[in-house]
Order: sequence, then C-alpha cells, then structure tokens
Amino acid sequence: MCEIAYQQCIHADCGATFDIGQPLFGCPKCGNLLDVGYHWDKVAVPKSLDAFNRRWTTPGRSVEARADFSGVWRFRELLPFAKVDEIATIGEGRTILQQADQIAKQIGMKSGRLFLQYEGFNPTGSFKDNGMTAAFTIARKLDRTRVACASTGNTSAAMSVYAAHSGDSGKPMQAIVFVGEGKIAFGKLAQALDYGALTLQIAGDFDACMKRAVECAEKLDVYLMNSLNPFRLEGQKTIMFRILEGLDWQVPDWIIVPGGNLGNSSAFGKAFEELKTLGLIPRIPRIAIINAAGANTLDHAWNQKKMRWNEGKFDSKGICEYFDELDASNNKAKTIASAIEIGRPVNLAKGLRTLDVMNGVVRTVTDEEILAFKAMIGRYGYGCEPASAASLAGLHQLRNEGMIGPDDKVACVLTGHSLKDPDATVNYHMKGSGQQVGSPPNQPVQIADDFEAIKTAIN
Repeated sequence: MCEIAYQQCIHADCGATFDIGQPLFGCPKCGNLLDVGYHWDKVAVPKSLDAFNRRWTTPGRSVEARADFSGVWRFRELLPFAKVDEIATIGEGRTILQQADQIAKQIGMKSGRLFLQYEGFNPTGSFKDNGMTAAFTIARKLDRTRVACASTGNTSAAMSVYAAHSGDSGKPMQAIVFVGEGKIAFGKLAQALDYGALTLQIAGDFDACMKRAVECAEKLDVYLMNSLNPFRLEGQKTIMFRILEGLDWQVPDWIIVPGGNLGNSSAFGKAFEELKTLGLIPRIPRIAIINAAGANTLDHAWNQKKMRWNEGKFDSKGICEYFDELDASNNKAKTIASAIEIGRPVNLAKGLRTLDVMNGVVRTVTDEEILAFKAMIGRYGYGCEPASAASLAGLHQLRNEGMIGPDDKVACVLTGHSLKDPDATVNYHMKGSGQQVGSPPNQPVQIADDFEAIKTAIN
C-alpha cells in the first residue's frame, strides 16, 4: 500500500513487519504492540528542522496549503505514510508553546526556563486531535465506515468530530464510543453526543471498555481508534516537533507529561529517537511521566517492579501477569484526573521504551496536588483539565528532590482545555482545600445587594 511505511512488532525477539494496509492493533505473530516504521532513505527529509518554518504562511486553498495549516501535517516528511491529498485534517495542532515566567517563579525556577505546551487549543480542546488526524487518514485509505474507541472523554470527542467530517457521499463515518458508567466528565461527553457518536455506557471502568472496543475491532467491521492503533501515535509525535519549534529548534532539558494510557509518552520517545537517528537534533531530552496516585501503574511497574525496555526484549509475559495481579486484587483506577484514570495502560511496553530512550523518571502526585497546581495554572492565565496539571505538580516534586534545577529548560505538556471538566474546577474553588502547595481556592463571596457592602468587599 505504501513503499515507504510499514508496521513492525516492537519486541526484539519478533520484529515481524506488515503492510500498512493491514488493520492491525497488535502483532499477529506474538501479540505485542506495533510501530509504524519508515524506509528513511526513500523520504525527502529536510536537512534541518527550521526548513519547516516556511509552511506556517503557505497561502491559498490547495491541498498543500490545507496540510500546512495543520500543526501535524506541516511535518509530514516525519510521518510519511500518506500522500498530501489523502490527509484527513480539520486544522489540528495550531498550538503554541507558552513561556510561563510567573509560574516558574512560584516553583523556584528562573525566568525563561519553564514552558507550557498548551494542547487545549486543538479543535476539540485536547491533544487527541493530533493522533486522530493520522488515524483517520489511514481509516479513509482503508475505506472504513465504522470507528470505535474506549474513552475517558477526550478520545471520544476527537474521534467523533473526525468521524463527522469523514465518510463518502455526504454520509459520515459511524463513531462508536465505549465509556464507563459515571466515568466521563460532561464537558467531554457533550462533544461525543453532539457530533453524533453512538455512545455505549458500560457497567465498568475504562479498562473494561477497552476490552470491549478491542473485541469489536477483532470481530466486527470496526476500526479501532485507541492508541493501540500505531498511527494515532504518529500524529502525537508532532507535539514534540512543535515544542522544538517554539524553542527555535533548541532541545529542552526536560519534557514532563501526564501518564495514563501512555500514548503520548510512547509517541514522544519515538519522535526524539527518530529525530536523533536522522541527525536533526544533537541530543535527546529527559522525560518525566507523572501518574495520579489513584492510577499509578507505570510508577509501580518502573520504580517497584523494575520493569525495563531491555533493548526491545522487554518481559511481555511479566506485563500480562502484572495486569492479571491487578485484576485478581480488583485494583481499579480512581482519580479526579479522569483523562489518566487508567489502570492497565495498553502502551506500557512503549512507555518503557520511552523511559529508556529519554533517560526518564516516573513520579506520582495526589489528587489534591493536581487540583492545587491546576488552580495555579489557571491563576496565571492558562487553564487546563485536571490531568494536565499532573505535569506541573510533578515538576514541583522533582524540583523539591533536586532532580530538576532552576536553570533547566523544561516543557510541561498541558493535554486539555479547562472547560473539559468544569465541575472539578468549580468544586475545588467552592469547597476549599487544605493544600499548602499550588494556588489556594478562589471562593466566591456572598454579599448583600448593597453598595456599601460591595465597596467593602472590593476594598
């Protein structure tokens, strides 16, 4: 289907390859995860990353101009699995790297050293659009008419809007969403409903929904849009390209990202490994993946069980046994940060690879810390969903440890918009908090309808 790109098993003892025209969500030979690989010698990769700068201003309505408007497809030579006229885009990836000096001062970092990559500017308000544009490009090449995902919210919103924009003869693709009963924020559920998705509320959590979505992909004519789909991660690589772009193509010292299903983490490691292999960057930054305390599977796997990538010979059986142990003990993920409320991350093996490639660390923060640092992000004018704030809470922890210094250049990924979960925001500010870090609640003041009382409150 494409002589440049192929799918490949990530386990070193297998390494089987497959055509990209095969709708696979795991290796048919050994069951491990798949990557999208490239014959780079057949790709016209620019000699320098700053060659991508010119595409910001491509005029007109041509297919090239439409692709260049996308912050994903502007970098299409770095994910060369589709032709420019095959791309499914709605203008995703027009995000910006924010220099956050006021927040830096609050956590003991120097001016000009802390940056926030705000993915809430995407069309559906989260980073997921980066991956969906890539996955839907393949779905259309495969002539698929039905797509499905398990979701805590953001995936369903992104998949549903791309499905509404896709399809032939004026008929959208059918989007099928599996959500856990009571496990999705209304700000996210509203998007899936509005965009016409068939929404199935399962009596279970995200992990139960994931099993059903995979089962439908295996037994029905349904194309899976979760991050088991390796093309999803190709689109998410571009978040790192935009961070580099925002830093004038200079490599930061640290990337900090929330860890849920580990799709972003996996994509980021792949992005930097490829850029280094292609000679486009001189070094690879470090990564910190931050779990919520109620969903800290990666932290336990990395720091307690000492699971490692092991040059691609990771213990896939051990991962399965670990997940079985969690199932047997009825260990369920539970956190206010619904976007990372995932107990069995499907990309765990790829997450281990990223930690190896990027000399990474894993930390856990509490829900209380997440909400307090979410309030700090909002206080200084950025705003984000709870899961996003795990990155700043994790940075605070690593600063206190001395792992990250005040002079280190750090980019924190904010994965979603603050209006994705307004209930969490309002409840924090209304109910108050005893947290000694982050920003305190900003409780509304009840006051009489009287000018003198108002004047007193203002002054």
